[in-house]
Amino acid sequence: MRESEYYRRTSETEVRVKVRLEGSGIANIHTGILFLDHMLKSLSAHSLIDMSVEASGDLSHHIIEDVAICLGEAIRRALGDMSGIRRFGYAIVPMDCSLAFAAIDISNRPYPKIDLKLEGKRIEDMPCEDIYHFLETLTNSLRANIHVWVEYGLNDHHKVEAAFKALALSLRQAVSADPSRIGAPSSKGVL
Repeated sequence: MRESEYYRRTSETEVRVKVRLEGSGIANIHTGILFLDHMLKSLSAHSLIDMSVEASGDLSHHIIEDVAICLGEAIRRALGDMSGIRRFGYAIVPMDCSLAFAAIDISNRPYPKIDLKLEGKRIEDMPCEDIYHFLETLTNSLRANIHVWVEYGLNDHHKVEAAFKALALSLRQAVSADPSRIGAPSSKGVL
């Protein structure tokens, strides 16, 4: 069973994240930021990665950033040496008026390309700039190449939710075992 736990305590935050890659999408999320909790529950439900996230801190920006750091690190540790994984994943998700795309390469080469086409400054209790920051920080912590973009949409909430669902499906595909693969999914022999 591929699972991991990562704990981070700083002078600003305290975050504990547990993941089980062969899960069923069970989420126990408590960050104190309602929209972040909602997106993490969606990420868990659609990736089928069981997630437990407990976070507290001084400022919401710090909590959001450190949750992304811990989640990426926990997933990366659960992957171990990454032998036998599919490595790549992609998805297209419609949600009401919105259409979102995501592609991921778990390659040890982090590169975020995020375009959510958000028009407002906040979604519920979360600043829009922190949504971008969460996805960029997750990319760097996971050491993956993650592209997420919204093609169109009228509602910022639906744009972000479609994007997180597309990311979840991409992640589910990328971390899954490839029964035909022996060793690292790379022509170099290592990732």
